[in-house]
Amino acid sequence: MFDNGSSRSTVKTFDLREVSAALPPGQAVRQDELEDDRLPPLAAEIARTLQTATISPSVLGGSMRLIDLLIVGGLGLATLYSAVPGLSSLAWLHVVPLVAAIVLSAAFFQAADCYQIPVMRTVLPQVGRTLIAWSMVFGVFLISGAFLKPFQDLPAVWFGLWYSFALIALTLSRAILSAFVRGWTKKGRLERRAIIVGGGETAADLIHEIEAQSDNDIRICGIFDDRNDERSPALVAGYPKLGTIQDLVNFARIARIDMLIVTIPLRAEKRLVEFLQKLWVLPVDIRLSAHTDKVRFRERASSFIGTVPFVDVVEKPIADWDAISKRVFDLFFSVLLLVALSPLMLAVAAAIRLDSKGPVLFRQKRYGFNNEVINVLKFRSMYHDMADPSAKKVVTKDDPRVTKVGRFIRKTSLDELPQLVNVLRGELSLVGPRPHAVNAHTNERLWEQVVDGYFARHKVRPGVTGWAQINGWRGEVDTPEKIQKRVEFDVYYIENWSVLFDLYILLRTPFALLNTENAY
Repeated sequence: MFDNGSSRSTVKTFDLREVSAALPPGQAVRQDELEDDRLPPLAAEIARTLQTATISPSVLGGSMRLIDLLIVGGLGLATLYSAVPGLSSLAWLHVVPLVAAIVLSAAFFQAADCYQIPVMRTVLPQVGRTLIAWSMVFGVFLISGAFLKPFQDLPAVWFGLWYSFALIALTLSRAILSAFVRGWTKKGRLERRAIIVGGGETAADLIHEIEAQSDNDIRICGIFDDRNDERSPALVAGYPKLGTIQDLVNFARIARIDMLIVTIPLRAEKRLVEFLQKLWVLPVDIRLSAHTDKVRFRERASSFIGTVPFVDVVEKPIADWDAISKRVFDLFFSVLLLVALSPLMLAVAAAIRLDSKGPVLFRQKRYGFNNEVINVLKFRSMYHDMADPSAKKVVTKDDPRVTKVGRFIRKTSLDELPQLVNVLRGELSLVGPRPHAVNAHTNERLWEQVVDGYFARHKVRPGVTGWAQINGWRGEVDTPEKIQKRVEFDVYYIENWSVLFDLYILLRTPFALLNTENAY
């Protein structure tokens, strides 16, 4: 173990034997990861053990809140109809206690810390807190009944059944939750995985401070630093240095990392800027440790792990409930669009079949979320023997490779409709930066070479339509300025995302398609 003999109860360490054993024979990784032979062996082994996604504590807590409210409200309604035979409709006298119980239980369960991960791990403390909070709800009812005469007319048997059955259901749900949380904790699913950027004494001091926090949920997965001298030894506070900053970028393409903690002092501005220019394109939180700097921070610009301060440099986009709401949005509207547009899609497929030989669909490798290479579906618009799946040659006006039907469906973007299937599979979103071909280039230069920070557009899932497209940036990209503008619009979308913004872009898309000036 990389532990120097110290005991770690809150932050996990890695054992090379455990790392090797955790790798299933023939485990598959993404194409771009397999081709990258620059990642040091230890870093590659550790990265592959971290490919399972973590579970957001915020989403877990919110889900339990919803389950609790359904139990309270649902059993309140069920026991009411059971206690009052012949009840055909609810009177306001019945509705008030139901609503009050839902509101009060939400408040009391929150106040009792029922949704904190440490509490969720254990059955008895969790059940005890729930019992106290639920009893307080009915304590309020008893006090209200003593002073409010209308409530004295409500059947006591209803409250007795409601309290008892809800308590049993809440207890069972807590026992089941505890079993799941313990399993997830054992597998490291409920920890925030962090990488330390920068080594030496500063990093060692930070690690010791993080580990000393009683509510620490950080799992330090390794250290990366460009320095290779006595200032940055191979082992820092029991953790191995896994490679350079460029290695870290490759590492984060394989591993599911939540956070990068930069330990470089704020005064080292030049070095900080160099690091951040390489790291900001990754879909992770970036925290600048300020534990060695006596600086005051605004609440919006900083965060704390226990009492250790950090500067919030970059926030992970579309996370937690935002990610869930976007996925629900995608599923709902993609199914709706597939049903509504299926006659049109069948007509396009028939036209392609009649127009030229070859398959109806065309698959092209493009960049997806976090540079993952995905197969994007399109209606075939070129002659089959002239197809260009690697996008070596840009399609131009009057391109002889494009069929007659292909020219029409490219101008109207009907060739993109099969990508609704990619949305259902979770590879694309309905709205987002458009996925570009892996070898897309302009003037013999790959687009990532043309635009600094190009890969920042891959911090979210790519989309069938996007902010750049409805603003006229679609079609041929024959100059560096055109791809630069697209990336600018993509980054703006990522930084300003909301469900309403997605809906606005989706509604604007049909009108944007009327502009076919650069669509060939």
